[in-house]
Formats: sequence, C-alpha cells, structure tokens
Amino acid sequence: MTTAVVRALGALAHETAHTRPGSRCACPVPSVLADRADGTVVRCGPVVAKAHAAGTDTAALSARLGLAAGPGLAGVLLAPLPVRSAEDRAGQGGASPYLTELHGRPVTLWPYGEPVDPGDPDEAPWEATAVLLARLHRAGIRTGRSTPGEPSWPPAVPAMRGPAKAALAVARMRAARPGEQVAAPVLAAWRGLPPWARDEAPAPEHRAHLLCHGDLHLGQLVRHPAPRGPWLLIDVDDAGPGDPAWDLARPAAWYAAGLLPPEVWFRFLDAYRAAGGPAVRADGDPWPELDVAARALTVQTAALALAKSAAEHRAPDEVEQVMIDACARIAALPPELTAEHSS
Repeated sequence: MTTAVVRALGALAHETAHTRPGSRCACPVPSVLADRADGTVVRCGPVVAKAHAAGTDTAALSARLGLAAGPGLAGVLLAPLPVRSAEDRAGQGGASPYLTELHGRPVTLWPYGEPVDPGDPDEAPWEATAVLLARLHRAGIRTGRSTPGEPSWPPAVPAMRGPAKAALAVARMRAARPGEQVAAPVLAAWRGLPPWARDEAPAPEHRAHLLCHGDLHLGQLVRHPAPRGPWLLIDVDDAGPGDPAWDLARPAAWYAAGLLPPEVWFRFLDAYRAAGGPAVRADGDPWPELDVAARALTVQTAALALAKSAAEHRAPDEVEQVMIDACARIAALPPELTAEHSS
C-alpha cells in the first residue's frame, strides 16, 4: 500500500458520495478496509473505492463489471457504481463506465455493504450464501442459452479464475519456501490433481459452462443496503464460466478437514440443493462432483498458509497446520481413488 494510492482512493470515494457539488459534508475520515496484493480498498461513508492489482486484465475486468451491473443478476451480485459521467466518457472508445485508473492501477467504485461479522460464527449466512450461489450458477451458459425462467449472461465474460488462483498460491509457496520439507505434502497433493485443476488445461466441457464466482468465501458477502439489507455476493474479479463445484469447494474442504462442523456443511449443502443448484446431484453423495475442486482448494489454502507464515517468520498456526495435514492425507490416497473424479 502507498499513501498516495490510499489518499487518491479516499478522495474518489468522497467525491462520489457527494452527488451535489457544494453539498454539506459530514463524511468520516476515509478508512482502509483491506490492503492485500490483489487490491487496496478504502471506504468513505456510503462509497467504497478499490484499487485492483497492477497488471490486472482490464478488458476481462470490464466484462465482469458489466455482468455485475446488468439486470440479470440483480439481487445476486452487488452492482458497481459508475466512475465517470457520460460526458467524461465521450471520445474514450467505449471505455467501461465502471472502471478508471489511479496511479497506474485499475479502480472501481462500489456501494458500501455490511460484511459478515467474523466474531459471530453462529450467525454466518451459510444458507443465504448457498441460495445466492445456486442462483448465480443457474444464470445461463456460455453460449447465451438459458435455463427456462433464468436470465442469460454475456458470452464475452472470460473463464472463471479459480484454478489460476490455486496455481498462483502454489507458486507463491514455492518462492517463499524453496526446497523446504514442510511444503512436500502440499506439492504432492498438487501433483495428484488433474491438469485442469492446476490451470494447465481447459476444464472438461461438461463441467465448464456455468457461471461461477471463482473465489467464494464468507468475506465475499455483504448486506446492502447496510446494515440490514439482503445478502449479496461481491468481488467479481474471478467470475466467469467454469465448474460450479469450485464455488462449493472451500466449505467442502473445511468440512473434510474437520474445520467446518458437519451440521453447518449439511445446512449449506441442503440449501444449495433446495434452490436448484446444479453443481452437485440433487440427492445422495455430492463428493463425485466436489472431490477435485475440494482437493484443489485444500492445496491452495495450505500453500497460502505456508507462504504467509514464511513471510512472517513463524511456524504455521494450528488451523494452518490442519490444512497442511489434510494435504498429506490427500497425497497418501491410492491413485485409483483420486483418479475416479479427475475428469
């Protein structure tokens, strides 16, 4: 994070919050909500400004922003705010009204939504999350055809980036812990995944055509309008066509590792199925559809834990070690078991 970027984001959010020039200001001082490698987020009152990572594919991001802004997914995705007036965009070759640039980084604007309270896990909106995912996954397929009664979505939206993020996590771990034995079970579990889950080949066509979020976790939900509006999904940076099982894979991995209580997992799964979610069969064992993606998210989580703990010059904590140990169990599975659900 740089002070210049934060100040610029705060100023842009503040300017956007005031629709009438000269209107009286009672806004609080802008606050930093997040500062990670993939984005810096600053809030000023009812508006949030996000500086995306340098090097972001802006054409892909523009397509994803158009998806979130469109009417077909209203009530599922939080819609971005325009960053320029029509007059400002004149002569800019059809540039996205939802994307600008500050200090060399792509920037977007969003209405503020109330996030999930991490200090109150009993109130985590697992059922609402499942229903939103089911609606997202049912929203149409890449060719523009739709499930009857469901909206279609633009075919220009690029592929879901879930496998790419997993590959980046493993690369980050390798760079942080070159040759270290602690990374061996994570790498072994990684090598046991099919090429598509390692971002080395396209996903099988029969599992690659539904609209996915791509990075689903509870931090990707907000209530809007804050603080008691309906839950909506945020952060479309990784959204696109892909295997919808990827969006269920993080809670599935936590459940398999013993971090998510069975009753919570089954509440989530039952709500997804009741809403017609297509990622898993309507009843019975969901694991044939979830296995590959859950293994991939286990590896991704463990790899990021090892990279983060190395950067902080410490050993993995208890929760991080659980995911590393899960990778060791995955790596020890007989090849015939991991191959059953690899295609």
